[in-house]
Formats: sequence, structure tokens, C-alpha cells
Amino acid sequence: MREIILLLADVVNVWHDVIWKLTDMMGWELTDKDLHFWVIGILGIIGLIFVDLLFHALAKWSISVISFLFTFAMVLVFVFAVEIQQKIMGSGNMEFADAVASLLGFFLFCGIYFVLLGISRAIKRYRNHKNEDNPPA
Repeated sequence: MREIILLLADVVNVWHDVIWKLTDMMGWELTDKDLHFWVIGILGIIGLIFVDLLFHALAKWSISVISFLFTFAMVLVFVFAVEIQQKIMGSGNMEFADAVASLLGFFLFCGIYFVLLGISRAIKRYRNHKNEDNPPA
């Protein structure tokens, strides 16, 4: 887990330096806050457009897919926050295996939920179809 966080930090650091040098070469005198404003703003709007297009397409298929993706994103952030908190506070080991186990638990319970939801919907469809075949007199 520690190695993954350090790798991500290195990737961010390299891109930070690359962008910083590019703006320097262009003669733009940006502060670190300016750089964060522009880079995160531009990356954010690109992300929003991508997610918006994706979610509109998914909404035509199933709102549950969007609910799952949103919840997965929240769980992912929470899982890594817990692991980082354990490292900072010394209340446990920060391990990637713990994060994987947490996510597997989420997937298992989501799987159970979706199976039960599918069974419930199938029963409702069966009842509605049966009622259409035998209308009340």
C-alpha cells in the first residue's frame, strides 16, 4: 500500500514538474496556486464531460449502474482514507491487501443485492404478465 501511494506521488510530482517547466518555457509567470487552478480546473472539466457522457449513456440502460459506480467511488475513497489514517495514527498496518479485502466485501454485498433485486423484478414481471393473461371478469 505504501509503495502504491509513493508511486502515485511520484507520478504526480513528475507531471507537476513537466507542466511547471512548460509554463516557464512559454514565459508564463504562474504561482503554484495558479498552476493548481488551471491544471485541476482543466482536468476536472475534461473528467466532467467524460463522466456526463458516460452516465447519460448508462442512464438509458439502468440507474442502478450509476448508483453502483457512484457508491464504488465513495467506498474507494473511504477505503484509502482508512488505510492512510491507520498509517498516520499507527492504529493498524497500511496494506494493499486490506484495501482489496474491503472492496471485495463491497462487491460481494452488491452482488447479493443485485441478485435479490433481479429476483424481485422477475417475480413482479411474472405477476404482471399472469394478470394480463387472466383479466378480472
